[in-house]
Amino acid sequence: MAERRGHIFVISAPSGCGKTSLVKALLRKDGNLAHPASFTTRPKRDGEKAGVDYHFISEDEFRRRLKKKDFLEWSMPFGQYYATSKSAVLNNIEKSKDVILSLDFSGASFVKKNFKDSILIYILPPSLGALRRRLIGRMTDRSAEIKKRLSRAREDIRNLGRYDYVIVNDNFREAVKKLGSIIVAERLKVR
Repeated sequence: MAERRGHIFVISAPSGCGKTSLVKALLRKDGNLAHPASFTTRPKRDGEKAGVDYHFISEDEFRRRLKKKDFLEWSMPFGQYYATSKSAVLNNIEKSKDVILSLDFSGASFVKKNFKDSILIYILPPSLGALRRRLIGRMTDRSAEIKKRLSRAREDIRNLGRYDYVIVNDNFREAVKKLGSIIVAERLKVR
């Protein structure tokens, strides 16, 4: 039997829906998942670790890597650049390791277009009111930024039909279980 290639799972969600926490919880449970740290030009937040949560780089460095085609995909939401390392993803899937990426809709679409077998999963908040409360509660954004993020969330949710799965994150433990179940089901699928 031929050795299987790893899968690419893409998790998308409006900012503040808990996708980072869900991915971290899943990574602790599943040793065959890799989550390559994305590159970003945004400032590091309290508690984030360089090289683990993100690779924090300057805009000049970002542009240099973009010219070298180091990125699988990239975007610029909220005025800061974000990108996924092409080599990190390809190296993992060639070694039969599954990759889980946290991307916005445009990044998810790009991955799906270039990797037809990738699995797109969307995380929804219980409601937009709950999302607003989460954004306010994390105390990382000003009021104007929260309004921008809520507006972007409304736009992103309109693309829900382009995803393979959706999970409502109204109970964190249940959302982690559902996310894990999707990954197991996809690994067992006959292709």
